Amino acid sequence: MTTLGDSFHVYDTTLRDGAQREGISYSVNDKLVVARLLDSLGVGFIEGGWPGALPKDTEFFARAAAGDLELKHAQLVAFGATRKAGAKVHEDQQVRALLDSRAPVVTLVAKSDRRHIERALRTDVAENCAMVKDTVRFLVGEGRRVFLDAEHFFDGYAFDPDTALRVLESAVEGGADVVVLCDTNGGQLPLGLSRTVADVVARTGFRVGIHCQDDTSCAVANTIAAVQAGATHVQCTANGYGERAGNADLFAVVGNLVTKLGMPVLPAESLPELTRVSHALAEIANIAPDTHQAYVGSSAFAHKAGLHASAIKVDPELYNHIDPEAVGNGMRVLVTEMAGRASLELKGREFGIDLARKPEALSSAVRKVKELEAGGWSFEAADASLELLLRGELSELDSPPFALESYRVVLDHRSDGLIVSEATVKVHVAGERVIATAEGNGPVHALDAALRKALLPHLSWLDRVELNDYKVRILTDQHGTDAVTRVLVESTDGEREWTTVGVHGNIVEASWLALCDALAHKAMRAAADLVGS
Repeated sequence: MTTLGDSFHVYDTTLRDGAQREGISYSVNDKLVVARLLDSLGVGFIEGGWPGALPKDTEFFARAAAGDLELKHAQLVAFGATRKAGAKVHEDQQVRALLDSRAPVVTLVAKSDRRHIERALRTDVAENCAMVKDTVRFLVGEGRRVFLDAEHFFDGYAFDPDTALRVLESAVEGGADVVVLCDTNGGQLPLGLSRTVADVVARTGFRVGIHCQDDTSCAVANTIAAVQAGATHVQCTANGYGERAGNADLFAVVGNLVTKLGMPVLPAESLPELTRVSHALAEIANIAPDTHQAYVGSSAFAHKAGLHASAIKVDPELYNHIDPEAVGNGMRVLVTEMAGRASLELKGREFGIDLARKPEALSSAVRKVKELEAGGWSFEAADASLELLLRGELSELDSPPFALESYRVVLDHRSDGLIVSEATVKVHVAGERVIATAEGNGPVHALDAALRKALLPHLSWLDRVELNDYKVRILTDQHGTDAVTRVLVESTDGEREWTTVGVHGNIVEASWLALCDALAHKAMRAAADLVGS
């Protein structure tokens, strides 16, 4: 399948609009990981944020330009505003920040509703249009590709269509490639929105995009309706993240475009990755995946016992609108759970593991993953732990780099109010019994420090391994003292990053399990690199 290329744009704004969701706060490292995952799917454009307005976004673009973000499919987009009313475009600091970001594409936001122009901006339509045209022309002249987000377009078009169209015309006259019609308040319904998009396309002939909020729970439907009416650029966020009720969900939009409309908007190999990437992005956002999310939710193809289950035994297509494996998901009958083999086989290929030739190992791995996930484990964002599990089933792992005898963590609340954690580990490494003690600003930090102290003289690569990120989730289906804790640990050696998972009723033990997997995975890679050299 050949993608539609530049004739159709899948544009992701998770890192800007999606980050406005209540409860999400991406670090710069998070933003880089999110961008890499989105790029791996093959989206065309990744909006990285608003440089010059938000320090984290400015740093993100600086690190991307310095080489921390290498994109294979997508182009990085900087978001920002037009020049201010009455200002000279080349002197506007916000506009200069867009250039300084070094992003090849810029998306400008501009008012397209006359009421907003006059009341919020406190200027007139002519000046607003000049602001748009001047800024687009300036950025295009500096070698940038420019899109325009026409804010509040549908409300503005209903109130004063001539003004709304003048704003679009100003952008195109300045050199904008796409004018994006934004349902900023999220109040549109599919039929009305479709009529407006079709009318704009017919009246202007411009290349039109669509950006929908989900305040009526119609963002995905509105986006698809816009495409059917002539839009060739869709703006979405991962899992529908966004302020208020959210945005159009990238995975549902792509799933519909590819499987229902036959539009190859992503590379063919990317579609089976939708579920994995969706769940990985949920883990980074520290938000539990929506089990009932279309296409990628764990319940999207789950069927309860009864008529559905009986029919599925005869023919699964009778009750599934698509083959679940097409989007990397699995079908489940809730009383006789079945699914997972294809997903694990696909992941195995990524790791260079041929599970298809080892059906017994594959079956065993499926059973083990299902048992662990039933206990709260999740491998969606922890590829390193999953690879260890799969290689373990194939007996491909060497002995772990160390063996634990015991560990102990104590909390010292001192008279001056200072709280310090102290950890002691007893391990066997390279034929020696080693005891090490270290302090930290928390139990996990202390445990990591003590383990490093014990192992550093014996593992030459350990000084390059750092703890990059640490996330904790208390699983919501448990309560009180029986609650289960899931810990995700992201590690780096300066060249690679990998994520491991640990689950236990005790947060320290969950952290220990994740830390051990992190070192085991690095040891495995170090051994493979040694053989390869």
